[in-house]
Amino acid sequence: MHADDLLPGDTPLRLIDQEGTGHPHARLPFPSTPVLLDGYRRLVLGRRLNEQADALVRQGRLAVYPSSQGQEAAEVAAAMVLGDEDWLFPTYRDSVAVISRGVDPFEAFLLLRGDWHSGYDPKEHRIAPQSTPLATQLLHAVGVAHAARLRGEDTVVLAMCGDGATSEGDFHEALNFAAVFHLPVVFLVQNNGYAISVPLSRQTAAPSLAHKGVGYGMRGRLVDGNDLAALLALLGEAVQEARDGGGPTLVEAVTYRVKPHTNADDATRYRSQEEVEPWLARDPLLRLRTWLAAQGALSDGDDAEAHAHAESVAARVRAQLTADAEPHPQDLFAHVYATPTPQLREQSRLLAAELEAEEAVR
Repeated sequence: MHADDLLPGDTPLRLIDQEGTGHPHARLPFPSTPVLLDGYRRLVLGRRLNEQADALVRQGRLAVYPSSQGQEAAEVAAAMVLGDEDWLFPTYRDSVAVISRGVDPFEAFLLLRGDWHSGYDPKEHRIAPQSTPLATQLLHAVGVAHAARLRGEDTVVLAMCGDGATSEGDFHEALNFAAVFHLPVVFLVQNNGYAISVPLSRQTAAPSLAHKGVGYGMRGRLVDGNDLAALLALLGEAVQEARDGGGPTLVEAVTYRVKPHTNADDATRYRSQEEVEPWLARDPLLRLRTWLAAQGALSDGDDAEAHAHAESVAARVRAQLTADAEPHPQDLFAHVYATPTPQLREQSRLLAAELEAEEAVR
């Protein structure tokens, strides 16, 4: 592959601009209206769940929530471009991607409440547990892709990370291994401008994060992270190339973290409201809604229906998460080892005896 084929364009790919005007691409097909309408409904649901999760944190029902408000287009696109047998490797900020791929929102949020180990079955949904350490999931993603290749499976892996993760050694190791072994992996970097309080300018001197791909012999692609149409087109192409044996692609989605890093972060310490304001006008929901309405594909009634559905899901999740959990004491010993150790078995028996004696007194 020629080096010029590996380099991204000078500007992010954009099919629908900030004003909601479409701009067909000379090579990439514009996603169909039904697909974009489906994507819009997912965006509406993702936005409402972001808002609901923020409220639940303030109520003490979630321990922490890293909001993806303003980044929902990249989240939704990551889920939509994958097939049933493909794998998604998300980060802690990618709850909307997890939900959009089919996980019940209640199960997706359980990890952030501190329940169990994940809240959903990774094998059932083919979604790895959301990763908190930066970039560690990229190594796991490459391992799954390598194993699938050795077994002759038609599996593509999409691995998500943020701009901060590109400063980690695990990022280098994952991309280098994927490129050397020509693995079916798509690396999606959501460049939202900050790694907690560290701006992108203090993380790299490269023209873009997508330019890092050429150093590994991997395609680098740059896309507007607030344009669902462009994301679907570009990620869809990258997934298909990986499936067809074309190897990995590094995709940088340029977006912005509208909310603080988490509820524990004071973003005013490192950025101004004047910096945030322009990004509010680039909202992926507003952009797509304007385009769909102009095509006659989204009426006021359709829009109201999408929001009503999102509200009903949020209400259900709110009720589930505000209900007090009633764990059984024996749960202390569950999911520690596949085969419990003799010590754990003994402790479990002692606890069972104490519980039985307590019940007899009652």
